Amino acid sequence: MQIAVQNPGRSRRVPPAATVVRWVKHALERSIPGAITVRFVSRPEAIALNRQFRARDYAPNVLSFPYPEGRKVSGDIAVCPAIVAAEALTQGKAFEAHLAHLVVHGVLHLRGLDHVEPREAARMERLESKLVTALGHGDPWASERAPRATMRTVRLNAPA
Repeated sequence: MQIAVQNPGRSRRVPPAATVVRWVKHALERSIPGAITVRFVSRPEAIALNRQFRARDYAPNVLSFPYPEGRKVSGDIAVCPAIVAAEALTQGKAFEAHLAHLVVHGVLHLRGLDHVEPREAARMERLESKLVTALGHGDPWASERAPRATMRTVRLNAPA
């Protein structure tokens, strides 16, 4: 497996290439032939890619571009650190944990998994949880699965 990491904008948020390569290999779960490039893109580049390939006018956190090659897993993953950082802050997650999750997510797309149908989404989320926690980060879906607090009306100074 050939794995390339590109950081053309030299984002200081991005961990060393060796860390990203470790995440990619971990998400593959076994040695598979192929080639994967993980490119950390600017917000403008993310918008341009999303416009060109998905006809959507916003900067996504991650995009995957699989290249079907038989039994090989090949493709490109574009990750926007600026979006990842904003999401991590909003969601109360560590930047690196959220970034690892999105790299794993991108690799799973290259492996052929998707989340269009609810059943597929549940399978993909379970696998992401397993992989990301094994990398030493928290479960990326834990807050989604946590039971929601219910509102109760409490009367103060109620007569006895």
